[in-house]
Amino acid sequence: MRYAFVLFVFALSLLQGCVAPVVAAGVGAGISVTATDRRTPGAKVEDDTIESKAHKRISEKYKDTAQVKVAAYNRFALVTGMAATEEAKMDIERIVGSIPNVKGIANELVVANASTAGGTANSDARITSNVQMRFVKSPALKADQIKVVTENSVVYLMGLVTRAEADAASDIASTTASVQKVVRVFEYID
Repeated sequence: MRYAFVLFVFALSLLQGCVAPVVAAGVGAGISVTATDRRTPGAKVEDDTIESKAHKRISEKYKDTAQVKVAAYNRFALVTGMAATEEAKMDIERIVGSIPNVKGIANELVVANASTAGGTANSDARITSNVQMRFVKSPALKADQIKVVTENSVVYLMGLVTRAEADAASDIASTTASVQKVVRVFEYID
């Protein structure tokens, strides 16, 4: 299986030079490609492209005045973090919206001074990890069908799910230690 995946990455590098580093980076980061992910292979590649282009464009324009994360799932972009002004918040949404293949945006940016941001990255990473682990243990879910993003103890859930799966995921996330709020950014398939 591992050999087939390496061969796939190599073949992809021959076809699309800029995509291979993203896929290869994902291998080391623990990202897995599974049969239960409901996105098409093209949507997965486009999601990675949306995230990387958004990060590059936003960081070029708002270097030290904004702390922004963009997560994409099935071409839908979730924008979290902080922007210094309401105008910057809206401009960042326009930047993300200008990226090809973005079909929708949930702008969850908070207007605040980025330099006063607290050090919540470790806590947020721990929350994300705990939610994902609880998803793995749940018989009601396939954990790899739901993307978990945490910002300031608020958990955002993304994915192509049924309403029953969305309810189960929301219940699990909301009862996870340190979670302040759960926001659904799902695309429903039923």
